[in-house]
Amino acid sequence: MLKYLRPALSMLLFFSLVTGVLYPLAVTGVSQVVFPSKANGSIIEKNGRLVGSSLIGQQFTSAKYFWSRISATGPFPYNASSSSGSNYGPLNPALMKTTKDRIDQLHSADSTNHNTIPVDLVTASGSGLDPHISIAAALYQVPRVARERHISEETLRELVHQCTDPRDFGFLGEPGVNVLRLNLALDDIPPSQGV
Repeated sequence: MLKYLRPALSMLLFFSLVTGVLYPLAVTGVSQVVFPSKANGSIIEKNGRLVGSSLIGQQFTSAKYFWSRISATGPFPYNASSSSGSNYGPLNPALMKTTKDRIDQLHSADSTNHNTIPVDLVTASGSGLDPHISIAAALYQVPRVARERHISEETLRELVHQCTDPRDFGFLGEPGVNVLRLNLALDDIPPSQGV
């Protein structure tokens, strides 16, 4: 029995060391050298202060900022430790109520905007953490933000296009606007520019 147990324990110890210690250390070391920003969570700093990650959305509720998608994570929005979608079907009353509440919120914040509301402003993403909105969703919000900030709509439209991420590899997915980066760039614009 001992002649079978000794090699089995030796192999267990060897593979535990290789796959549990050496491999993770090697992968971590390579990623820190090759792409340190991504390996550390794509953290965004402003004035020496950590303000968020470009990979995880944040909730903005002030009318003077661009708003993100709805987040279905619990117990609070954009909870990175609880990534999930709502999983509501299209006829679920809870989905209908959430969508209607968001439409009412958008109309309340900008009662003069009668344009069609882009779907990503009233629905959650599959992860509940999506940091991007569509270009249409950002442009829909331009009149409200321009009015609140006393900045010209043209200046904001240019800013939206400057903060638009292209398709991955030039052909995958759709272009999107990272809301945190857009709002940080927005804070750098002095009021009354171009009005």
